[in-house]
Amino acid sequence: MRLRNVPLGSTDWSAIPPTVHRGTSGTATVRARQLGDIQLRVVDYGAGYMADHWCPKGHILYVLSGALVLEHDDGRQFSLAPGMSWHVGDDEGPPHRVTCESGARVFIVD
Repeated sequence: MRLRNVPLGSTDWSAIPPTVHRGTSGTATVRARQLGDIQLRVVDYGAGYMADHWCPKGHILYVLSGALVLEHDDGRQFSLAPGMSWHVGDDEGPPHRVTCESGARVFIVD
């Protein structure tokens, strides 16, 4: 990732309008900013959330609160708690999806 054409600034995440995304089960509330070629997101995964797709895209994810599992379609799983991160490059490694039993808030760069 190259951080180019990213304007200097700060973000008041409470001022970013949320969008709600339905999963196979549950919902995720997303606040997002596009800055050049990168996207920043704060995502609140609701209890019982499971993504509705396997994702090949690269992400850097940092857990702010709660807990979640990054599940890969090859069976590997990464359980993440507050203060933990997970990362993968675009089209590197098997596709993945989020499952969240009790709810979590994460910061994502992709």
